[in-house]
Amino acid sequence: MRSRSSILTGQELEIMKVVWERESVTVRDVYEALLERRKVAYTTVMTMMKILEQKKYLKKNQAERAYVYRAAQPQGQVVGAMVRDFVNRVFNGSAAPLLVHLVKEHDLSAEDLEEIARLRRDK
Repeated sequence: MRSRSSILTGQELEIMKVVWERESVTVRDVYEALLERRKVAYTTVMTMMKILEQKKYLKKNQAERAYVYRAAQPQGQVVGAMVRDFVNRVFNGSAAPLLVHLVKEHDLSAEDLEEIARLRRDK
C-alpha cells in the first residue's frame, strides 16, 4: 500500500484532473481553470503544483519564461492506486462491500449494472 503522503488530497486531485485533461499546462493555466469553479490564490496553485512535482505526480520543463507541467503518471494508474487505498482502509481490502454499497445507495442504471455483469463475465 502506498504511504499516506503519496495519496492525492482533494486539492491535488483537482489540479491533476486539469493536467490530465490538457496534457501540458502552466501554473497560470491551472489557476484559471480552478478559478472558474471556485476562488483560489495563484500562489496556492503554484505551491500545490510544486508539492505534486515533489510527490512525482508532475514533471516540469522550462519553456520561455514559464514552467510547463505534464503528468508524470497516467490518470488510470493514479486513480487505481487511490481506489485500492480506499478499499483497503474502508473495506479491509475487499471490493465486494464497496460494490454492494454502490448498487444499494447510488441508483445505478441498468446500463451500469449490465457493464458490471459483463466485466465479471469477461474476467
